[in-house]
Amino acid sequence: EAVSIAEAPHREQVRVRGVLRTVTLRPRGGVPALEAELDDGSAVITLVWLGRRRIVGIEPGRSLSARGCIGEQDGVPLMFNPRYELLP
Repeated sequence: EAVSIAEAPHREQVRVRGVLRTVTLRPRGGVPALEAELDDGSAVITLVWLGRRRIVGIEPGRSLSARGCIGEQDGVPLMFNPRYELLP
């Protein structure tokens, strides 16, 4: 069951769902990283896939659910290498 991004607890396995607002290739520590901002209307979380330049279906406007642990960097909630499911 998905929880709202605003209410999702950090450092626990959670599932969130929303719409991808932006998808950016931004290297982290010399490693390619695909970053996507997921918005569910309550808040925005940044999904980060390390070592990936592109993932089919991960594009702005796409709805998806993501599962993983939420962490924080510079006050921004992040989820690294989440398991995800593209939604219709």
